[in-house]
Amino acid sequence: MSDTVAGIWQALEKLEKPTLGTLFADPARVADWSTRLDLPGGAIRFDWSKTHLNAAHAAQFDALADAVGFKVKRGAMFAGEVINVTEHRAVEHTALRGIGRDTSVEEATALHLRMKSLVEAIHAGALGEVKHLIHIGIGGSALGPALAIDALTRDGAKVDVQIVSNIDGCALEAAFAKCDPATTLIAVASKTFTTTETMTNADSALNWLRENGVGDPYGRVVALTASPDKAVDWGVDETRVLPFPESVGGRYSLWSSIGFPVALALGWDDFAEFLEGAAAMDRHFLESDGLANLPLRAAYADLYYARLRGCQTRACFAYDERLRLLPSYLQQLEMESNGKSVKADGSPVDGPTAPITWGGVGTDAQHAVFQLLHQGTNLVPVDFIAAIIPGDSLDPAHHRNLLANCFAQGAALMAGKEAKDGARAYPGDRPSATILCEDLNPATLGALIAFHEHRTFANAVLMEINAFDQFGVELGKEIAKSILGGGTKFDASTEALLAEAGIK
Repeated sequence: MSDTVAGIWQALEKLEKPTLGTLFADPARVADWSTRLDLPGGAIRFDWSKTHLNAAHAAQFDALADAVGFKVKRGAMFAGEVINVTEHRAVEHTALRGIGRDTSVEEATALHLRMKSLVEAIHAGALGEVKHLIHIGIGGSALGPALAIDALTRDGAKVDVQIVSNIDGCALEAAFAKCDPATTLIAVASKTFTTTETMTNADSALNWLRENGVGDPYGRVVALTASPDKAVDWGVDETRVLPFPESVGGRYSLWSSIGFPVALALGWDDFAEFLEGAAAMDRHFLESDGLANLPLRAAYADLYYARLRGCQTRACFAYDERLRLLPSYLQQLEMESNGKSVKADGSPVDGPTAPITWGGVGTDAQHAVFQLLHQGTNLVPVDFIAAIIPGDSLDPAHHRNLLANCFAQGAALMAGKEAKDGARAYPGDRPSATILCEDLNPATLGALIAFHEHRTFANAVLMEINAFDQFGVELGKEIAKSILGGGTKFDASTEALLAEAGIK
C-alpha cells in the first residue's frame, strides 16, 4: 500500500460515523444519493440514501479512486489491455456488448452472427423438431443462463431449457425426466472443454440419447467453448461449435455463446435487447465519474461497510420472484472475483476484501432471516431489488403488497422502534440500498447484471486486487482427481471418510 493510499484509509477511519437519522435531517439527502437512470427497456432508480455514506466519505473515496488509478484501469479494461495480470489476459466481456477494442468488438459481432444463424436455423426446424435443450455447464456457464431464463421466460419459451451443473446424477436425471430424447438438443458449455463435471454430465447425456433411440447423439450436441478444436475432437460437428474469446472469463461469459440457451429460449431479438441493456450500463460506467458513476458509488458503500464498519456479509433480497436466482448469481460474481488475500502485485492485502454475499427472495425471506437483520448483533448492509410493473396478471393487490413490504423493510431497518420490552425493541440505524426497475425485461436485466459486474470491478480496483483470476477453486479439484486416481495418502479424517464411502 502506498503512503498516499494508506493516508486516505486512515482519514476515512477517522471520519465521524453519523446515524441515518442524522443524515436524513438534510432535506437534500434523497436527491443527493439516489439517481434515476434512463435505460433501454425502462428506467432504474438506484437509491443509496439509506447508507451511512456522506459527502466527507465520498470525497475521500474519490481521492482513493484517483490514488489507485481507477480511471486508468477502467480505460485499460475497455481498451482490451492485459489487466488480468496473473493469467496474462485481457478482460473483454464488454466487447461482447459492443463496447471495447475495435478488433474485439468486430470479433464478437461475427461470433454473435454465427450464433444467431444457428439459433434461427433451429427455430426454423433445420435440426428437426426441437422442444427441449439440456444445457450442461458449471459456475458461470450455468448460473448466468439459469438466471436469465428463469427471469425472462415466465410467459413461455420458444424452447424449454433445463440447466444442469451439478455432477450429482440426480440433477441430470431430473432434466431427463422433463425432456423427450427425440426432440432434445444438448448444449455443452465449457471454456476449456475439459471441465470434469461438465464432460462427465455430457457423456451421460449422450448415453441417454443413445439408449433412447437417437441414432446420432453427437448430431444433437451444440458446443459452447473457447477451445473449439477440443470440441471437434470430442465429436461435435464444426457447424455446431459456437466459440467465444479466451479473454472472456466464465462468470462474465453470459454475453457470449454461453448465452446460447437464453437466445434459443427467448429468440434473438430479445437476446439482442439483453445485450443492449448491458451496453447502456457499460456506457454509463465508462463515461461517468465519482458519485455520478453508479457502480462506483455502490463500491464506495461496499468498502465503507466491509473495511470501516467490520461487516463480513452483504445481503441481496429480490422482491420479484423472477429474480429469485440473482443472489446465487451474485455470490459467484462477487466472491469468486474478489475473495482474494493478495493484491494484483502479489503482496498481501491490508484489509478485508469481498464480504460474504447472500440473500433470498421477498417476501419469503422476511419470515426466515429478517429477524437477524432487524434485531441481531450483526450489522448487515442490504440491497433490495424490485420492479414497478408486475410480472403477473393477478389481482394488483399482490404486487402492491409485495412492493409495500419491500419499501417497509428498508424503512424499518433505518428507523427502528423503541420499546420498554427489549425483545420488542428494534435498534434501527441499519443500512440498505434499493434498486427499483420500472420493468423487468431483457434490457433492464442486462443492465442490472452489467451494473453488478462493474460494481465488482470497481471494488477490486479500489482494493488493488485482481478480480479476474480464481485460483482458489483449483486445489479441491486437484485433490478430487488425486482421490479418483488412487495411490495418494491423505489426512486420517479424509482416509476414514473415503473408506466409509467405499471410494478407496
